[in-house]
Amino acid sequence: MARLLLAALLVVSAPAAWAQSVPVRYTEGSVHGFLVVRTLEGKVLADGDLIQTSNADRVTTKLVFRFADGSFQEETTVFSQGKRFRLISDRLVQKGPSFPQPLTMTVDGRSGEVTVKYSDDDGKAKVDTDRITVPLDLANGLLLTMLKNVGTGPPPKTVSMVVATPKPRLVKLEISPPTVESFSTNGMPRKAAHYVIKVNLGGITGMVAPLVGKQPPDAHVWMLQGEVPVFVKAEQPFYAGGPVWRIELTSPTWSRDES
Repeated sequence: MARLLLAALLVVSAPAAWAQSVPVRYTEGSVHGFLVVRTLEGKVLADGDLIQTSNADRVTTKLVFRFADGSFQEETTVFSQGKRFRLISDRLVQKGPSFPQPLTMTVDGRSGEVTVKYSDDDGKAKVDTDRITVPLDLANGLLLTMLKNVGTGPPPKTVSMVVATPKPRLVKLEISPPTVESFSTNGMPRKAAHYVIKVNLGGITGMVAPLVGKQPPDAHVWMLQGEVPVFVKAEQPFYAGGPVWRIELTSPTWSRDES
């Protein structure tokens, strides 16, 4: 659900021709969910909406976060769900004071064309366009859907993702086997699968990055276990070099009728 996992920094990982997308176990339909973004200390930063619609085997998901400081992030993802999930397109927009480098990134999952529009340090508008060989496991806007469909089996060891650094880069995300953690809703005990996701910088860059503070922090995702897995929360940066923020489900708060 991320942009879930936006903090990958420098290196291009060559796409693996053998990589496979996750098989469809739970078909996606119409959804409207409410989310909140907080710091790890609990301060509320943004209110969010997840809006999803489906038409035959094509699904469109829009994830919007509106920040208290006026910042805005919106990601619109279109994917197919035949036997396996395949990305059709993804568009990410980030702007406002919460994002040091506002940008718009579009990914065409069919042609492989990636375009990033951003402003440089002097405020000059820049456009970088690249074309990648699209791996079958391209996960932009799809990572949470993929984890939902893992079921009781192990997750894929890696998935591919295009990130903005601000130039477009294709990286690999390494997904750990989940650990099981307990939580509750209104006193009802439940279990969540906790996944740790690491950006693989690889090569010389990967060896040097931890020494110079360039290694992106790990992302963490918790998925409810049970008959139908569902997203519970995530902790991750929203942009390269950014702080780790927490995304959680939230419930409406009703105003008291004083009339």
